[in-house]
Amino acid sequence: MAPPATERWCWALIIVLLSLFVQSSTAIYCGEDDCYALLGVAQDANASDIKRSYYKLSLEHHPDKNPDPESKKLFVKIATAYEILKDNETRAQYDYAIEHPSEVFYNTAQYYRAKYGHKSDPRAVLVGLLVVLSAFQYLNNVARYNEALATVKRTPAYKNRLKALELERTGGVSSKKKGPKQIDQKLQEELSNELDLQIKGAEKPSVWDLLGVRFVLLPYTIIKLLVWYSRWVWRYKVMKAPYSLEDASYLTRRSLGVPLDAWTNLDEYKKEDLVQRRLWEKQNLENYYAEMRKESKRRR
Repeated sequence: MAPPATERWCWALIIVLLSLFVQSSTAIYCGEDDCYALLGVAQDANASDIKRSYYKLSLEHHPDKNPDPESKKLFVKIATAYEILKDNETRAQYDYAIEHPSEVFYNTAQYYRAKYGHKSDPRAVLVGLLVVLSAFQYLNNVARYNEALATVKRTPAYKNRLKALELERTGGVSSKKKGPKQIDQKLQEELSNELDLQIKGAEKPSVWDLLGVRFVLLPYTIIKLLVWYSRWVWRYKVMKAPYSLEDASYLTRRSLGVPLDAWTNLDEYKKEDLVQRRLWEKQNLENYYAEMRKESKRRR
């Protein structure tokens, strides 16, 4: 069954557009000219013949010796042809394009890969990328932290803590005429620096958290993790030793899915109670969640 007339016209239009915007396989190298013809050499000429011909033609058509505008244009074409043919890889790709003119997209990709793909050392590119990403990461962290800090400083809780610290610094003597907004600016900055502000989700920026630093320290981190895991297996799996308080706290925190900062902010009694429940054991964890659900229903 023949395709409808509309479909045939669509395909014809696509082919016309491609022919307008896609250059031939060899045109991306020396335009409409033949690179070998521009240098006056045969396709099987060796590197010495190509170099000799280039120097001869470049001297003949150099703008300083030949003021003719057409000669200047030819000089540029000769230089382009020599750049293509002096490099063995680029020349081989050009020869392939001459022999396979129908493979337009492949030849175009090979040309641009050779032209732009090997200009930079991959290691330098990686280092540059890590530096740029780390710089953006640090600036973003600083902006987020300052924004969160400004929000906290506007809360009544912060102002009360600031007032309490001022009373502590001044020995309990504070001018009644001064309100919270009238505290000396310099003293307020000093007191703010003394307050340990724990802002969830916007921790104080640190260079150790940057992507570049973590990448550099990755081998050390992996070795440290392997050593820690080996000691864990030896102590608790092989020797069957009881868990230390620190390791039991880690297992409890991991079982509950509690972030480190949230666990740190828990009171010691609560942490001790959770550790004693041995929640890293599946049955104990299920019993704990059941108790929490009952407690939640009772409070309702």
